[in-house]
Amino acid sequence: MSADDSALKYRALLQISEALIASRDREVLVQSLFETLRPLIAFDYLVIMRYDAGRRILSLKAIAGMGHHDPDRPTEWPAEGSPIQVLLETGQPLYVPDMSVETRFRPDLMAIYRQYNIRSGFWVALQTAHGLHGVLAFSSCTQDAYTREDREFMQHISRQVAIATENAQAFEKINQLRRHIEDEKVYLEEEIRSEYRFDEIVGSGPALRGVLQQIQTAAPTDSSILIQGETGTGKELVARAIHRLSSRANATFVKLNCAAIPAGLIESELLGHEKGAFTGAVGQRIGRFELAHQGTLFLDEIGELPLEMQPKLLRVLQDGQFERLGGARTIQSDFRLVAATNRDLRTMVAEQQFRADLFYRVNVFPITIPPLRDRREDIPTLVRYFVQEFATRMRKNIEAIPVEVMETLVNYSWPGNIRELRNIIERSVILTPGKRLIIPKDDLHESRSVKSAPVITMDDAERRHILEALDASNWVVGGPSGAASMLGMKRSTLQSRMQKLGIVRRYVGAS
Repeated sequence: MSADDSALKYRALLQISEALIASRDREVLVQSLFETLRPLIAFDYLVIMRYDAGRRILSLKAIAGMGHHDPDRPTEWPAEGSPIQVLLETGQPLYVPDMSVETRFRPDLMAIYRQYNIRSGFWVALQTAHGLHGVLAFSSCTQDAYTREDREFMQHISRQVAIATENAQAFEKINQLRRHIEDEKVYLEEEIRSEYRFDEIVGSGPALRGVLQQIQTAAPTDSSILIQGETGTGKELVARAIHRLSSRANATFVKLNCAAIPAGLIESELLGHEKGAFTGAVGQRIGRFELAHQGTLFLDEIGELPLEMQPKLLRVLQDGQFERLGGARTIQSDFRLVAATNRDLRTMVAEQQFRADLFYRVNVFPITIPPLRDRREDIPTLVRYFVQEFATRMRKNIEAIPVEVMETLVNYSWPGNIRELRNIIERSVILTPGKRLIIPKDDLHESRSVKSAPVITMDDAERRHILEALDASNWVVGGPSGAASMLGMKRSTLQSRMQKLGIVRRYVGAS
């Protein structure tokens, strides 16, 4: 080796040392190695692979080289029939000067080498005092590309890379532990409302934001509003928010659940009655229409309103006039109607179970509340809110929600929506003896079969699929183990879809 070669290699070692110190990212590290070493050694590809001794699996961690790389290339291989098996058996670096006559490697690996026109290669173990961490591989499109001096130099490089790899793995473990602690250590803050500051509506996901924007738009108009959504989604909370944001906020909010009142009594509940109007009417009673004067009347489950009562409601909505049962005096009432239903009123109209003219009168501004399964990003916030509520009420000191508990709650289908979630959290707080929340998982499994999930839109299905991949990758988007790789798409494509669907990581580390 000439003095000039020695000086070049010495400078290369210094540059490599600086790169190892400066970067914990394997992709950046291997690219720096490639650019530093290629003027000194004739190789075309440089690869770092991690070795999992327990699974006896090799996983690709970083690659740099000439030309185009197939994004769909495998990222894991069994150690058997690979260069690392030879390294393990011999305890020495492996040099293959002519790949065309090599017989020790599996056919699938040989096919990859042929695909990249690899004619010769040198594999050296990344070994430290703490064990074998992986393999550093130099590959060339030239036959018998490396001299003995080249291989000695590459062995020297591998010792530094082994230390850097060990440090990178330790750093990854520290980061994983830190994220785990951030996920698990959830302090129950006093203020967990969304930026819209609706008093009892908790959440900040895109689905809920759309609802809150509709509330803010419709509330000041005084028009009739129809709130649609499955049972337990919080329709009454939306109705109350509309009332508080309207010009009628200082008047009364009157509610009636049409499904909870027997058909024979609902007319009296709405219109009121005079003494002696019917058997049992021992005194005068003011109805909900009259009570709601200057305020808001909330008719929950309006789809259950008896057909014979519907024209009377329509008359009141149109004229603002009615008579109590048994009375002859016409009463004026000016109220704003907010109705809610978990049924498809259009279908009911088509089936003549609901009057079309009443439907058009109440459906001036429809607001649809998404089910809880379609706003999973809000579940952690709701969980913390309910834990705080019940822990305070029961005088319990619950400081942490384990990450596995939160994952179970987020991934559950919630057929009963927020009402079911609230009940589960209340029971969980009762059953929790210490400071870490415990949930009755058996109840979740048992109730999962109560109601099958309805058909969802393509966007919702894609959104759910992407969220599952993100959860599986611990919200790593790119890289060989990232969500993009799992979904078989480019990182930029996945990021574009996430932006379009409003997918943002909100609950991790939000304590």
